[in-house]
Amino acid sequence: MRPGNLLRYDQTLFRDPEVFEFTFVPELLHHRDAQVRELACLLRPALRGAGPGSAVLRGPPGTGKTTTVRRLFADIEDATKKLVPVYVNCQYDRTPLAVYRCIFERLSGYAPPSTGRHLDDLKRGIAVRLRNEDAGLVVCLDDANYLAAAGRLNTLLYQILRLYEKWDVRKAGVLAVSSDLTLNLAAEVDERVRSVFHPTEVNFLPYTKAEVREILAERIRQGLYPGVMPPPLLDRIAGIAAEERDIRVGIDLVRLAVLRAEEDGRRRVDPVDVTGAVRAIVAPVLRTRAAGLSEGERALACRIAERSREGADMTSGAVFEAAKEYLPVGKTTYHEHLKRLAEAGIVDLVPGTGRGREREVVLRYDPDEVAAVCARPDRSG
Repeated sequence: MRPGNLLRYDQTLFRDPEVFEFTFVPELLHHRDAQVRELACLLRPALRGAGPGSAVLRGPPGTGKTTTVRRLFADIEDATKKLVPVYVNCQYDRTPLAVYRCIFERLSGYAPPSTGRHLDDLKRGIAVRLRNEDAGLVVCLDDANYLAAAGRLNTLLYQILRLYEKWDVRKAGVLAVSSDLTLNLAAEVDERVRSVFHPTEVNFLPYTKAEVREILAERIRQGLYPGVMPPPLLDRIAGIAAEERDIRVGIDLVRLAVLRAEEDGRRRVDPVDVTGAVRAIVAPVLRTRAAGLSEGERALACRIAERSREGADMTSGAVFEAAKEYLPVGKTTYHEHLKRLAEAGIVDLVPGTGRGREREVVLRYDPDEVAAVCARPDRSG
């Protein structure tokens, strides 16, 4: 490498490193126009003095749900004072007190005292500020599935949606976000809540490879200097992220590959940088997805990995015939295990030409990595 092509110690390949943070909210939100329009339509009545609507946002992780809400909320804050949007991350704030503290801080501009402030005091303070501003309220409960798991979803929805009954404010709206596709949030609540919670379901499908590439290309344009990421390597990263069905994997791969090039003093990302980034990021993703599998599901994954490595027949029937020699399961349990592996994102079940439930089982990861991860329960956490 010529000395002129080396990066000096005080130089960087990042024009704006914040662009590659998961909390970054882009000015242009690609491929989520339909979802933005649907949510904006639900919230529009608040601009006319009525209460906003509610919605459940459903989709796998990394499909743009949180970014869409944050972009929409930022636009609302810039455009009007008639509606106050409040974002709550329920992974961290999952009690009624914690959620109301978030709402209070957003409305008042300062956090309430950590002790000595009762829930009714917070509600009273929230109501006073809403009345003084003649404003409506919409609360995003991101990762609301954590509230459901903790048994608090019903209580929180009841309190927020019926806030108007006691405190003389407009009826609030709730955007409940969930990445758990097996969970029906609307069905988790009781009749008291259903009488006021009529959410529109807004679905977020995984991005296609072309969509992932466009999103990553825009981030690269904003966050890196020209020429740092060669187009063929961007194509490779986009393909990996599309296979993972998670745009965050692509963003992290770009960031880590560029860091590797920078640490090596190069001005351009090489294939070795991407390969190293993949090893550092994709394998932990696989471990995370396998962490919740049962012993039987892990054993089946190992048999699938073995057959995939051998190039054997991967139709679901052939896999079952081979697996039953090692696993004491019947067809019903086998198909339940197979469905769980598909839900975890470890295999794809591709419709075949056969009749009935016949599918081709396609492994989404390297067979050796799947065998290594699924051979025994992960103890790293």
